[in-house]
Amino acid sequence: MKFPLYIAKRYLFSKGSTNAINIITGIALLGIIVGALILTVVLSAFSGLKALHLQYTSIADPQLKVFPIKGNFFTLTEAQKSKITTIDGVLSYAEVLENQVFLNYKNKKQYATIKGVDKHYQSVIATDSLIAYGNWDFNNVHAVVIGSQISNTLSLGINNTINPLELYMPKAGKGQITNPLDAFRSQNTIVSGIYQLTNEMDHKYVFAHINLARKLLNLSKNQVSNIELKLSPKAKEQQVRKTLMSIFNNEIYIKNRIQLNEATYKMLKSENLMAYSVSTLVLVVALFNLIGAMIMMIIDKKKNLQTLFKMGATLTNIRSIFFLQGMLMTFIGGIIGVGLALLVLVLQQKFGLLMITYDLPYPVQINLINVALVIITLLILGIIASLIASQSIKKKLVF
Repeated sequence: MKFPLYIAKRYLFSKGSTNAINIITGIALLGIIVGALILTVVLSAFSGLKALHLQYTSIADPQLKVFPIKGNFFTLTEAQKSKITTIDGVLSYAEVLENQVFLNYKNKKQYATIKGVDKHYQSVIATDSLIAYGNWDFNNVHAVVIGSQISNTLSLGINNTINPLELYMPKAGKGQITNPLDAFRSQNTIVSGIYQLTNEMDHKYVFAHINLARKLLNLSKNQVSNIELKLSPKAKEQQVRKTLMSIFNNEIYIKNRIQLNEATYKMLKSENLMAYSVSTLVLVVALFNLIGAMIMMIIDKKKNLQTLFKMGATLTNIRSIFFLQGMLMTFIGGIIGVGLALLVLVLQQKFGLLMITYDLPYPVQINLINVALVIITLLILGIIASLIASQSIKKKLVF
């Protein structure tokens, strides 16, 4: 193997007999560099988007959320509350009530989801990070916090005591409705704050005191729709899940942040796979150029190969020379390409070369897994291209 590798390095760094061979080889190497650069940057960009989304969901979504298996609500007893506080790894938990609600403000109407939370909610979710205007008043039963999109749609600001925001909840029951007003429970509220996170969430939620939500839903004080939990950094999620299932006699199911945003993560994974496939095509085209360049070099070195053959080199040795030459070109091009990509990514992180908005640079994340994936992809395609080129050498060429 030392002999073929020595000759492969000599051929790689020596000039061809014609300038065209050098140009073709340079183009092939440049194609590998560009392909590796593009693939690394694309994968890092999608990792950045995923991390950015996780950053936003970590603000608004709990680490664990408990749902009832049957129905929309379940009873949380005092004994169960006490047991939850003793679970190893659980720092805090909040009782939550969620249901559809109808909003009315100065005859402007919109559907939303009321999310009634207790005073412990601020220990589970960083509520201060959500608020863009005003404040989150956990002590005022009649105060609500709305999303910026709801605020824009209803033309509603904060602390408007003259024109309150009206919440309407349909009453459960059967029979014919004679008076439409009797079909709803209503409550006047004051907007104490406006949160701003994502367009989807800013359209969706109206945060309220849990007692207000219970009043609109006509529920008892122990009924909830969810329990949201915050875990310690060292908590074992599976163990916490197992203990919760035991406390509630397996009548609940539990989701973490990724499961709460499953559709979004599936979309990101699909887009990531699509981007990887398209970017890999750039490498495939570049390695086709490599095959062409190596075949041209084989023809250019025909007399040298005949000399090597007469001196005792076997056909396998000669093929190994060009296989190793192809692998060397792939490796060198890949290292340069990945190195340049990492430089671009670092510059993007520090200086924001590409911006999404005026104050938000396009997110990128340098991930060793992505770098390893690029190198493995490049090596696999390089092996295939080098084999194709080296196997084109027939005995009659060197005999």
